[in-house]
Amino acid sequence: MVTIRALRRSAGLVAAALVLTACGSSGGSDSGEQAGDPSFEGRGPITFVAGKDTTGTVQAALDRWNRLHPKEQVSFIQLPTDADSQRREMIQNAETKSDAYTVLSLDVVWTSEFAAHRWIEKLPENQFPLRKMLKPVVETAEYRGALYAVPFSSDGGLLYYRADLLKKAGIAGPPTTWSRMKADCAKVKRLPEAKDMSCYAGQFRKYEGLTVNFSEAVQSAGGVVTDAGGKPDVDTPEAKKGLDFLVGSFKDGTIPKEALTYQEEGSRRAFQSGKLIFLRNWPYVYSLARKSNVAGKFAVAPLPGLNGPGSSSLGGHNLALSSFARNKATAMDFMKFFTSQDSARTFLKDAAFAPPYAALYDDASLTKEYPYLRVLKQSIETAVPRPRVVRYGEVTSAIQQQAYAALTGVKSSEQALRTLQQDLRR
Repeated sequence: MVTIRALRRSAGLVAAALVLTACGSSGGSDSGEQAGDPSFEGRGPITFVAGKDTTGTVQAALDRWNRLHPKEQVSFIQLPTDADSQRREMIQNAETKSDAYTVLSLDVVWTSEFAAHRWIEKLPENQFPLRKMLKPVVETAEYRGALYAVPFSSDGGLLYYRADLLKKAGIAGPPTTWSRMKADCAKVKRLPEAKDMSCYAGQFRKYEGLTVNFSEAVQSAGGVVTDAGGKPDVDTPEAKKGLDFLVGSFKDGTIPKEALTYQEEGSRRAFQSGKLIFLRNWPYVYSLARKSNVAGKFAVAPLPGLNGPGSSSLGGHNLALSSFARNKATAMDFMKFFTSQDSARTFLKDAAFAPPYAALYDDASLTKEYPYLRVLKQSIETAVPRPRVVRYGEVTSAIQQQAYAALTGVKSSEQALRTLQQDLRR
């Protein structure tokens, strides 16, 4: 798919951060609200800006809209697949007050940052069916009590595993703890067809995915990245146990060294090509894996933890309206179309996107076809949301820096966590 390169470009579930601040690039009220009511006027062509459409379903949805609205066409601007790059490019567009971007697909953790800087419009809550959506998902679209985005998809981390190999090795079901996962790997690797496979991988390249995987490890060991008041709390024995699991797994070969280069897509391809027994990834992998070499051979389960099931970071994407866009009336109608329950059902069926609507997780026809839905709902409802912070870029950068130093042996877990605590306090 083609990225519009004429637009200005720059060199984008999960994390934690500092106490929420009220920073804004344009001054004004401390409330975080726009200076006046947004004017949703103007009809005509708009753009939809999101990461690369690896499933092909986003363009299909845009085609449906465009057939119904020949005078209000939506052009798709595809950004890089990694979240850090997406965020940088959206911010660059906003800082130049360009009208090139209309509707933005924001990672759920960016809502507060974009709202506080007045890069996106405050939205009327009564225009969207928010009460039909999962509450934790809706909260990711809010900033200071107001709605600044509309949930498009949610996300909870899942453990993909080779059910066929576990069964052949005499293992009854998926592991619920890290130690059990390692023991299961040892049994599976005794099989001739699995002797060259690696045990487990997530996303450990120095980017947003590392923040997600680090946070999940800390949470799954009983720790937190921030406490209930939003203050950093990573220099603890519990957080160290979580980071030690990752560090030790790289040292003993449970996680292959190659995983230091993995983002979502690289790890997905490794699992589908038969290199991995277990994989931590998002729900979108399910539909792609069903069309791959592991079709009929894999299943999903909750993430394992230190002493029992682990905890995912809450992921997903929200649609927001650029403050600098034209044709905002068209944009509002498009956002309603793209985030409707009918669209969510289609995205679930065609791309395994986790829907924001509660009813779809209990729909008998869907759960029969997609048995992972109940596991996914559990993952989302027990996920730890990332704090809604204005300076999120600095926070995630600090986490990535110290976590990567520990994984690569530059620092011990203890040293990395102590430095991270100091960085987050600052």
